[in-house]
Amino acid sequence: MSLKPAYYREVLGLDDRDLWVEVHPENYMVEGGPRLAWLEAIRAERPLSFHGVGASLGGDEPLDQDHLAWLTALVDRFQPDSISEHATWSACNGHYLADLLPLPRTDEALAILCRHVEQFQEAIGRTILLENPSVYLPLAGDIPEPEFLAEAAKRTGCGLLLDVNNVYVSAHNVGYDPKRYLDAFDLDRVGEIHIAGHDADPNHGDALLIDTHAAPVRMGVWELLDYVLERAGPKPVLVERDAELPAFGTMLAECRAADRRIALNRDRADARDAQGAARLARA
Repeated sequence: MSLKPAYYREVLGLDDRDLWVEVHPENYMVEGGPRLAWLEAIRAERPLSFHGVGASLGGDEPLDQDHLAWLTALVDRFQPDSISEHATWSACNGHYLADLLPLPRTDEALAILCRHVEQFQEAIGRTILLENPSVYLPLAGDIPEPEFLAEAAKRTGCGLLLDVNNVYVSAHNVGYDPKRYLDAFDLDRVGEIHIAGHDADPNHGDALLIDTHAAPVRMGVWELLDYVLERAGPKPVLVERDAELPAFGTMLAECRAADRRIALNRDRADARDAQGAARLARA
């Protein structure tokens, strides 16, 4: 579950052994105060993941050393189970943009991304997971996105974070088959999966989907999650919600729906393995 201040009280002391939480570390880059105290108390009870949004790993500007210092201090203090960032850029001429912009997927862009991932990992002393972006317009690129991300992971030793909602949104907007994209994705390197809600653009309607994280998870995204889990096996799944927060019980219900899908696909995999072993025994 995306951990937001509105959910602190409900999460703390919650009797749900499978629930883990994720935060944007940028929201905790402060000297002190109640937000850090809440996170420390919740971290003492359950697994915690950091999901960064401010590194601009794909940009051609040097990494922000102040940002890295803050993040390193938070990593040292909270010891998150996982740390992730985006294969995007968001800084230009020293100014940060309020978006995670996709890369052109050229050899030059890949080299920049890999150099920054290596610098980032060295600074914080941990390997990270790298997330696929949302795309709203077709981008010229020499390298297909699944191959681009797999090569970045191979060169840097990082893992991948597969955002299934981003795949659904991008496939709809640009016009490719999301299942073919997932078939090409290096699922063995995936350490975490994200699902979230999206909305139709207010001007273009359903012709353009926006990755808002402000709505319930749509059925098409749930179906793609099943498709991934069937092929990749059980993986940690995060339900992202950043705006229009529902009641805590509603949010928890979505997390439990993801748990059921993980369990169902685990059971199916176990059944297939048992059937295969039985066939071998009879041969």
